[in-house]
Amino acid sequence: MAKLQDKVALITGAGSGMGRSQAVLFAQEGVKVIAADINMDNVEDTVKMIKADGGEALAIHLDVSQQRSVNDAVKKGIDMFGRIHILSNTAGILDGYSATLDTSEELWDRIMNINLKGVYYMTNAVLPHMLKHEEGVIVNIGSIASFVAGGGGAAYTSAKHAIAGYTKQLSFDYGQKGIRANAIAPGAVETGMTKQIFAEGSAAVMEAVNSVPAGRYGQPEEIASVALFLASDDASFMHGAIVPVDGGWTVK
Repeated sequence: MAKLQDKVALITGAGSGMGRSQAVLFAQEGVKVIAADINMDNVEDTVKMIKADGGEALAIHLDVSQQRSVNDAVKKGIDMFGRIHILSNTAGILDGYSATLDTSEELWDRIMNINLKGVYYMTNAVLPHMLKHEEGVIVNIGSIASFVAGGGGAAYTSAKHAIAGYTKQLSFDYGQKGIRANAIAPGAVETGMTKQIFAEGSAAVMEAVNSVPAGRYGQPEEIASVALFLASDDASFMHGAIVPVDGGWTVK
């Protein structure tokens, strides 16, 4: 039997990159996938990929920065599949490595609303449903910027540090109520969103990417594999962990 047979997962940012890779891999492991993204064309393509492989999936338009959109997406998913066992908070954006004096209030708010408040909105929409059944797994996508500077700019690094703290607090508050919350901290992962950003990054950023022990960029599928592990019973004793999957970026 597949690792997560008949579980239901809501994955944000499922239209591309790490979100799409999770959606496809989870479906291959028996998960019914609620694939959510702000780009409806992209997320519909993800669902087509899943269905072509014999899986079950629902495409939903979602703006994680808008509470009404979040609540509507969660309701549609539950109406379709009856449950949500797994929430993967993957949707996020980069800030162009902007230092604080180069970060406008508009950019700061946009990063915080999507990368941090979006996780809060999604978790608070799904968590009561999970608590009702005393079962649920939350996987948050952080970053090396959850640990160190240099993985993003001022706003991005601040938001991703907060994701680490938020994940730990979720575990502390709800771990004994059937909820497991953990986070993944990816390094330089090659996605459609990051290719241009990496190409335009500072010399220090590029030196860091090129000097990691792995000697290469990561691939979205490598993040998805760790997310699958965290969502499964194989990780049943993991609570509040922030797991670096960074090619060794943070070993120093």
